[in-house]
Amino acid sequence: MQSAPETGIDHTRFGAFQVGITVLCGLVAMLDGFDTQSIAYVAPRIAEDWGLAPSAFGPIFGAGLLGLTIGAFVLSSAADRYGRKIIILLSVAIFGIFALLTARARTIDELLALRLLTGIGLGGAMPNIIALTNEYAPARYKATLVTVMFCGFPLGSTIGGLVTAPLIADHGWSWVFLLGGAMPLALLPVLAGLLPESARFLALRSGKEALVAAILRRAAPDLTVEAFVASVRAESGDGGQVRRFPVVALFADGRAGRTLLVWTAFFMNLLVMYFLVNWLPSLLKSLGLPLKTAILSTALLNLGGVIGGVVLGRLIDRRDPYLILSAAYFAAAVFIAAIALAGANTALLLAAATACGFGVSGAQIGLNAVTANAYPTAVRSTGIGWALGVGRIGSILGPTIGGALLAMGWSPQALLLTAIAPALVAAAAVFALRRA
Repeated sequence: MQSAPETGIDHTRFGAFQVGITVLCGLVAMLDGFDTQSIAYVAPRIAEDWGLAPSAFGPIFGAGLLGLTIGAFVLSSAADRYGRKIIILLSVAIFGIFALLTARARTIDELLALRLLTGIGLGGAMPNIIALTNEYAPARYKATLVTVMFCGFPLGSTIGGLVTAPLIADHGWSWVFLLGGAMPLALLPVLAGLLPESARFLALRSGKEALVAAILRRAAPDLTVEAFVASVRAESGDGGQVRRFPVVALFADGRAGRTLLVWTAFFMNLLVMYFLVNWLPSLLKSLGLPLKTAILSTALLNLGGVIGGVVLGRLIDRRDPYLILSAAYFAAAVFIAAIALAGANTALLLAAATACGFGVSGAQIGLNAVTANAYPTAVRSTGIGWALGVGRIGSILGPTIGGALLAMGWSPQALLLTAIAPALVAAAAVFALRRA
């Protein structure tokens, strides 16, 4: 899979302008991570207050993931027609408003509907902050900056875990959603004032030369508007024509093979990731380990993902990205086996969980960066968004299949070993991208 052709802005210096965009997009990712995980943190308290069984939250979790899928599919394509910035602002507004409204939910049906709507905003924000960070990053730092920015997501989830317990204890569960809604709405005017529209997106629109020139004065002062616009339109391969249905372009001009392989990798890896995040504590406890150890292993899985994202992002910028990512997925399969077979060896279990997170979550963050660079400007948000959307389907199926197999009598060890297969398929798909 070849990267999109470089434009003049790819060779600009790395400075405060690029840092600012990365930080702003990273803040959106952090709030996205906080709100995505908030329902999991408050579910036990809501169940207690409303007299519900824990199993009642299965549809609630599923509704949130369905909203993420819808947002990724719909709002990514909208961004390739209307602009990255406007869709980022819209997405942040959606998940901020509906998070606030969730604080007033009083029935399970209200909670389900509000989590679905919140998820649409959460799912729409992610592909567009990836695209915008990619489009302003110098070529030599693209994967690094995208992965560092994306690490805001697990960081937001981690911060949420630290602040929700005292919030719930002192004020009740509704304050978690009040905070989760107030923060993105407070960030909106900052984003509106400081976050630029994609100069590449504007270059594909006629009559936007003055806006492009104003951005280039800050991002690449040595680059002329005429040269930049010409390079972006040449990169798009169709003179900069904007398609009515951008998703069709993912299969045009020889992109069908790469798109199907990217979708396969996203689907398989997010299936494994969400299976492990949701089921690992319960499965390890069923194997006889203390609950504290089971929870710690999942925390280390997430920590390994943050470390892996940063390390792999830098390696991707310096080496063959497909070899690096396929090796990471293969290594993840090995460490999944180590987790399943660790038994009472706590040191091996925790080390394997950290290494597994490095390969599964870290490589997923790296794959986001590679995908952003694989499509031209005209369909970049669509390419990222639809890959994430297909992956979200895997994220829904992973925990669901795990629960079904467990109900059929599969042992926790056998269930963990089953996760090796999709990890190996993801490794094979990414390796095949080298020749797509």
